[in-house]
Order: sequence, then C-alpha cells, then structure tokens
Amino acid sequence: MWRTGRWSDEHVELFIGNLLRWGVIVAAFVTAAGGILFLSLHGGSIADYRVFRGQPDSLKSVTGVAQSAFRRNPEALIQFGILLLIATPIARVALSLLAFLKQHDHVYVVVTAIVLGVLLYSLIGV
Repeated sequence: MWRTGRWSDEHVELFIGNLLRWGVIVAAFVTAAGGILFLSLHGGSIADYRVFRGQPDSLKSVTGVAQSAFRRNPEALIQFGILLLIATPIARVALSLLAFLKQHDHVYVVVTAIVLGVLLYSLIGV
C-alpha cells in the first residue's frame, strides 16, 4: 500500500479509521489513568468550595500540560488525555491532506488545507 506509492481510497479510509480508533482508545486510557491516580491521591479529601483555586500556570499551556503529564501529575494526565482526544480528528485532517496530495486531487487538497488551517488557527490563534 504505502511502499508501492499507491494510496487508494480504501487504504486511506482504513488507515484513517484505525488512526481515529486508536487515538480515542489512547486518549481514554490516559484520561482514565489520570483520573485513577487523582482519586488514589485525593479521593478522600473534602472539597472546600469557599475558596476558589484556579489551575496552576503549568497547566495553562500545551507544553506545560505535556511536561507535567510526563511527571505523572494527575491533573495534567487528565488534561493531556483530553488534548489527545482533541488532536485525533486534527491528525485525521492532516493525514487526509497528505493522502489528497499523494493522489494529486487538487480540489480536495485546497479544501482540506483550509479546514486544517481553520482548526489550527482556532487552537493556536487569538
């Protein structure tokens, strides 16, 4: 399939389907692991709703979440799982763009590039 240079529609659909399936499975696993770790550490704590405590600065950016998640911070693991879930359909659009480029389907290349640009701008932009 990929070695021969042929990217048939069926192969692309199968690959994208597997990407979506595994992206959701990995995101769910990471989020569940963070939730289990959080509950094991803080499950017996009583919530104090009189004082608002926002997220620490390390959990307000993608790089901060990733760094904290690799240090096994439970809150960061949960947020990292959600980021993986958000990244899964974006990866699908990026892979579709590559497939359309390989298939020389110029109309779909333009449309998919616009969609990918809008997705990335909405995440990174103002």
